[in-house]
Amino acid sequence: MSTRRTPSGGEATGPEPLTGAGDRATGSGAGDRATGPGALTGGGKTGLTAPGSEAGDRATAPRSPTGPGSLTGTAVSPGAGYGPAHVLAGEIPEPDKESRHGGDAAAERARAERAVEEVAADLEARGARAGGEAQEVLGAQALMARDPSLAAEVGALIDRGVAAPRAVFDAFGKYRDLLAAAGGYLAERVTDLDDIRDRTIAVLTGLPMPGVPASAAEPFVLVARDLAPADTALLSKDVVAAFVTEQGGPTSHTAILARAMGVPAVVGCAGATAIAPGTPVLVDGGSGEVLLAPGPDRVAAARRAVEARRAALSAADGPGATADGHPVPLLANIGGPRDLPGALEHGAEGVGLYRTEFLFLDRASAPSANEQEEAYRAVFEAFPRGRVVVRTLDSGADKPLAFLPPPEEEPNPALGERGLRMFRRYPEIMAAQLGALAAAAAGTSAKVQVMAPMVATAEEAEWFAEACRTAGLDSAGIMIEVPSAALRAADLIRAADFFSIGTNDLTQYALAADRQVSAVAGLQDPWHPAVLDLIAMAASAATEAGKGCGVCGEAAADPVLACVLVGMGVTSLSMGAPALPWVRAALARHTLGECRSAAAAARSATSARDAKAAARAALPGLEDLGL
Repeated sequence: MSTRRTPSGGEATGPEPLTGAGDRATGSGAGDRATGPGALTGGGKTGLTAPGSEAGDRATAPRSPTGPGSLTGTAVSPGAGYGPAHVLAGEIPEPDKESRHGGDAAAERARAERAVEEVAADLEARGARAGGEAQEVLGAQALMARDPSLAAEVGALIDRGVAAPRAVFDAFGKYRDLLAAAGGYLAERVTDLDDIRDRTIAVLTGLPMPGVPASAAEPFVLVARDLAPADTALLSKDVVAAFVTEQGGPTSHTAILARAMGVPAVVGCAGATAIAPGTPVLVDGGSGEVLLAPGPDRVAAARRAVEARRAALSAADGPGATADGHPVPLLANIGGPRDLPGALEHGAEGVGLYRTEFLFLDRASAPSANEQEEAYRAVFEAFPRGRVVVRTLDSGADKPLAFLPPPEEEPNPALGERGLRMFRRYPEIMAAQLGALAAAAAGTSAKVQVMAPMVATAEEAEWFAEACRTAGLDSAGIMIEVPSAALRAADLIRAADFFSIGTNDLTQYALAADRQVSAVAGLQDPWHPAVLDLIAMAASAATEAGKGCGVCGEAAADPVLACVLVGMGVTSLSMGAPALPWVRAALARHTLGECRSAAAAARSATSARDAKAAARAALPGLEDLGL
């Protein structure tokens, strides 16, 4: 067995690049020269295509990946990127099965412990520098590295004479098998565990650390079988023009981090790692198409399309609204104060999902009330008189907290104690967070709303609303992520002041398709009519009660689906900041009546593909935006 990949690549060949990433573009005409490959943004903050536009619908049979042709995968992050392929290839070899240490077991154990701690500290440091989603993901990975059970297993092997590198490999292998057998979220942590193992072995053996270069002569298209969070956390548009991976789905770590970075990405792209290093690649993060060695005419056409769509998106400015003036507030999903500049840059009217986990993960004790208050107030003050919706701590499953005893062994943690269920087990943690939120809100003009994740029953909704009122918070909502909550939304809305629909979890639970498992990524589609029906039930119940119902899951970032959601009665949309211009432009081109017609057409379909096609047919003018 071998382990992790290390980078290999070559110099760029092929047609001269047309434009650089971000503000490196030097002109706007099709014939202008530019400084190097990168995201084809035309110097603005919008890309070639939009999120959710026909992802996978134009699939073609892959041609030879070493020459001109194309591959198709799942589009997960909007825009287009162009540059030489940098293919992650090669692997750190498995340590010799017979390797033994020199007899000083204590010294060898200490060496292994130092290596693991070095890796954990590096993951923490990368997360701290990256912030946001990356900090959450890498913090959880650092906790995994420091797991005392793993350390005990490594120490036991060393005491039997096994050299540290082999002891790490065998110990991690044992837990790898346990995680894989558990299925669900735990099975998806295998990739993270492999990454920690490989980095630790690299430290112990002096091999180069796995990963991708932090700098390069020119932006490249990063191609890999899959990417560990640490591989992408510190990359930027200045280094990587686009991501292409053979594995992963719309809610994989690669997809989430790519969207947070605003870098185009295509995942689930079969045959991608066979692309020859250095091959010029044009990646369309809206359609899922990956063009190999595209001709000058094709790249020039992409450049012209970028400029046309940039102009169309720029024309849609101001608060979100349909063409006939129906207001639809467009909000940003953030992980903390570090994400505020991007949200403001892209015109967010507020925050629709403030994930507070980043304050709690990767630490031995809960954050103090003052620390929490400071982080919350920074966000509230960034949106004076604007809406800020805070999700209370969503821990459990794949986001354990080191300072809380783990729940009893759960065969399927995704269905176990997470979200509000963990809050009820540890009410002191909830009381401290709600108190800090109330204190942070005092003296600010932001409209602070607090919501609980993983609410399944009316009794849970009532319990949370009462806890918020006790803490001095006057707007308490719940997330609709569990099908039971949608089905009985009319009961839950009596206790809640608002709903916010988390389409990622709602889809995985409705279709029994773990959102972290690539093999069922095809089912993880919010366009499925069953999911649309659940959303419509929740929105209808909120409307009848005179209360708001937003969507903060990834579905809100799809401009076409956003119109359908509004047509079903959704009152606000929250998404990753780079998607805001696309959704704003799509809504501005369609009336509320057209959105309602599209929603009815989509819900009348029997499959996700047919639902999307029906909605598109009811929404004229999508082609002008490249949708």
